[in-house]
Amino acid sequence: MTPVTDPAEALAAQRAVEAELVGRWPETKLDPSTERVVALMDVLGQPQRAYPVIHITGTNGKTSTARMIESLLGALRLRTGRYTSPHVESMTERISLDGEPISAERFVETYHDIQPYIDIVDGAQPHRLSFFEVITAMAYAAFADAPVDVAVVEVGMGGTWDATNVVDGTVAVVTPIAVDHANRLGSTPGEIAVEKAGIIKKDSLVVLARQPADAAESLLRRAVEVDATVAREGMEFGVVRRDLAVGGQLLTLRGLAGEYEDVFLPLHGMHQAENAAVALAAVEAFLGVGTADRPGLTGAGALDADLVREAFASVTSPGRLEVVRRSPTVLIDAAHNPAGALATARAMSDSFDFRHLVGVVAVMADKDVRGVLEALEPVLAEVVVTQNSQPRAMPVDELAALAVEVFGADRVDVQPALPDAIEAAVTLAEEEGDLGGAGVLITGSVVTVGEARVLLKGGAREGGTGRTDGRDA
Repeated sequence: MTPVTDPAEALAAQRAVEAELVGRWPETKLDPSTERVVALMDVLGQPQRAYPVIHITGTNGKTSTARMIESLLGALRLRTGRYTSPHVESMTERISLDGEPISAERFVETYHDIQPYIDIVDGAQPHRLSFFEVITAMAYAAFADAPVDVAVVEVGMGGTWDATNVVDGTVAVVTPIAVDHANRLGSTPGEIAVEKAGIIKKDSLVVLARQPADAAESLLRRAVEVDATVAREGMEFGVVRRDLAVGGQLLTLRGLAGEYEDVFLPLHGMHQAENAAVALAAVEAFLGVGTADRPGLTGAGALDADLVREAFASVTSPGRLEVVRRSPTVLIDAAHNPAGALATARAMSDSFDFRHLVGVVAVMADKDVRGVLEALEPVLAEVVVTQNSQPRAMPVDELAALAVEVFGADRVDVQPALPDAIEAAVTLAEEEGDLGGAGVLITGSVVTVGEARVLLKGGAREGGTGRTDGRDA
């Protein structure tokens, strides 16, 4: 295929590829098997074996943690590939090289490079490869082609049968587990952890965030079964001190080989501080830092503290308590389950000083919507309920009925269209008079946040705004 150099042509070509991808099984239609993606990796020559992998699962915090790990590795002058999902604005965000989404041209070239092999597998299987399987293969192929020194890979859902799980992660990271996708993964954290533990491979290093007791038991059992070495937040590593700072927080982090003081993180909330501790431990584990008792590793000393500070100071996580407007302050946050919404609510209370906070909420119908609303209710003076553009979105009338039960009718406004909902929320905040004490929080879904971000920041980056029914939307 002849490379496309004209930006308009490249964007058109990207959108054509996105249309082909979206025409496959969506991320929400799952077959719990890696059979098809294994077959594709075989005919591609196993590109996922060309580099070591840090593999990340969990319920909340995966993408932020992945971005922090990537930033630390980049500060150490390692070439990185990062694969995360779903995207906020552009599908190219899912596949990043050296901290930046791949270009539209490279996205298209990667797809067309592997398309003949996709066709081979499609023809040999009862069902065509899904959207997620194909874009996962694109990421692995792009990383091999770059080539990268290390790939940071976030699972799509679960672990054992997730399409990403054709890698053998040198380090397996498990962020906090909570109940989400109960129909697929289980109704308790312990049951869900059994599935997520599938990314823990023989002789690997495992970095565990704080977990519910039953989830921790499932994860540790798997680690023992495969002779993996475990580092646990609160025991081998963790957050020692956290102080609020302008634009974020100032941390002291205890890693596997010592403490790192005066680490500025330009993200809000205790959950992001804990994600930072997990990311630090994951990179240390990958490099063999603080693992002198593990056969085959050097047990290197602590990382250079200045490089750690440099890395964390440059971290971004779009759509995660991101300020997108001032006067009044408007934040967007991708919380889409009760545990995520609770973390957001806590962050709003401890990191901001709003006296009147108005929520804009649009959610997917298959989520625990009441749980999300109940988590947000204590910090929202009023809520404007609305609906995003996805077919999976909960109809606004149904959402309004639930919101009235949780908030009371006098605190609920209903706006069927997201742009109108944002305008109504801003008006409610402005009516308070004291714009410094009033704010707007837009949340409930990654899709909602992506669409709001485009509206409020003047459009998506070059590369389009192709969306799919993101499974964790």
